[in-house]
Amino acid sequence: MNMNTAPDRHPMTPSPTDRFRELRDLLRAYESTGHTFDDTLETPGAALSSYLRTKAFAPEQAAAAAREIDDLLAVGLFNDELADDVDLLPHIEPPKGVSVEECLRAVRHHLSTFLSKRPAPRADFRPQTSWEWRHRFPALSHLLAAYFHQDFSLEYRSRGEAIDDYLSAEAPEDHAAVVREVDGFIAVNTSADDLAEAARVLGLRVTPPDGTELRQWLVDIKGIIRYFGHP
Repeated sequence: MNMNTAPDRHPMTPSPTDRFRELRDLLRAYESTGHTFDDTLETPGAALSSYLRTKAFAPEQAAAAAREIDDLLAVGLFNDELADDVDLLPHIEPPKGVSVEECLRAVRHHLSTFLSKRPAPRADFRPQTSWEWRHRFPALSHLLAAYFHQDFSLEYRSRGEAIDDYLSAEAPEDHAAVVREVDGFIAVNTSADDLAEAARVLGLRVTPPDGTELRQWLVDIKGIIRYFGHP
C-alpha cells in the first residue's frame, strides 16, 4: 500500500492478531485492477465497486472493513504500533498528489453509504474482476484451482481421480458450497466463451472430457459431488 518505504516482508501472511484482516481483503480487490485507487468521493472505482457487490452477500464484513479503516486512521499509518500490521497490507498506489489517508477516507465514505443502504445482493450480476470472481465462487474456485490446475497430469491419471481426491480431502461443507455455486456460476455465464474465460479465472487449466462441453462437465461434477459427497 506504499504507506512507508519498508520492504514488503510478508505480503500474504496474516499477522498474529490479524488486526486488519478485512481491510487486507478489500485492498486485494485493488490488486486485480492495477494496484491504484481509482475512487472519488462521488463514485467508487472498479475495485471498490467489485468489493461492495460481493459484500452485499456479507455486509458484516464491509462493516468490519470500515472499523479497521477507522482504527488505522485514528492510530496513524506511520505509528510504530502499527508498523508490522501495515507492512502486511497490499501495496496500493494513490493517484499523484493524493495521500493514502485521503484514499482511505474516500473508501470509508463509500462503505458508510453502502452500509446505510444495505443493497440487496445481485446474484444475476456477472463479476467484473478476478478478485470478484474468486470471492463470489470461493468453493468452486478452490476445486478448480487446487485439483484441475496446470500440473494436473503430474498428480492425476484422470479427471475422476481428481474428483475422488477432492471428495476425500475436503470438508462436507465445501462439497455443499460447490453444489450451490455451480448453478450460479453457470447462470451468469450465458455463452460458452464467457464460461471458459470465467472458469480460467477461477483456476481451471484442464479441458473437459472428449465430447463434453464445459457447461455439461460442470453440471456432471456437481452431480458427482452431490451423490458421493455430503451436501
